[in-house]
Order: sequence, then C-alpha cells, then structure tokens
Amino acid sequence: MPAGTGRRGLPQGLHLCWLFCAFTVELCRAEASVREEKQSVSTSTLPCWLGEEFVVAEECTPCSSFQAKTIPECGSTGYVEKITCSSSKRNEFKSCRSALMEQHLFWKFEGAVVGVALVFACLVIIRQRQLDRKALEKVRKQIESI
Repeated sequence: MPAGTGRRGLPQGLHLCWLFCAFTVELCRAEASVREEKQSVSTSTLPCWLGEEFVVAEECTPCSSFQAKTIPECGSTGYVEKITCSSSKRNEFKSCRSALMEQHLFWKFEGAVVGVALVFACLVIIRQRQLDRKALEKVRKQIESI
C-alpha cells in the first residue's frame, strides 16, 4: 500500500478514549451543577447544631417515604439523625452518612476503578497489536528489499 493511502482519522482505540473522556467531562459538569444548587440555598435560618453543642437523640437511620417528603435534610443522603441542641433545647434533624451507604459508595468506586482499568487495558492491547503489525510490515519490507 503506497504511503498516504488507507484509512484516515483516529485509530479505533483513540475513539474509545475520546468517548470515555467526553463521558467523564459530562459527569463532572453534572456534579458541578449539583454543588452550585446546594450552595445557592439560603442560609438565613441556620440550624442550631451549627452554632451550639448538641446531643444525638436518635442514631443515623434511613428516611421513611414520609420523612423524605417532609424533612429537607433527607434529600442529600437519605439518612437523618435526630439531635437536641444543648442551650436552645430545640429538637432538629441533621443529615448523616450511614456505614451501609459508605460501603455501597466504596464498592461503586471500586467497580468504576476496575471498569476504567479494563478499558485502558483494552486500549493498551489494541495499541500493542497495531505496533506489532507495523513492526512486522517493516521487517517484511526489509526482507523483500534484499
């Protein structure tokens, strides 16, 4: 095949890489918009636990369907704990992170890492095969020219 002819454009492995990069960028944009929404919430009525000592009245538990609709603290994690502020004696709910939820997030992260590792392992294999073919073609041409 003469030089300059043949398939043009990115090799197949690079198409996958660009697709993965675009997917990652979209996930980051979605995460950034969620963070902006959380920061834009007004802080005019701060909860008592931010400024004073508190005691946990009920440990971290998953929100029921009723609590999820009525208590805004359930929205971020799906878990709440009931607290009592020491000086004001107010009972409030505070969003919390449960060990079970953390375990699920850990395994999701591990799965994502393994997935990314598999994608890049495939890309390495594809690239190695391309380089091997090019090397064999060069050797073949050198042998033919003798």
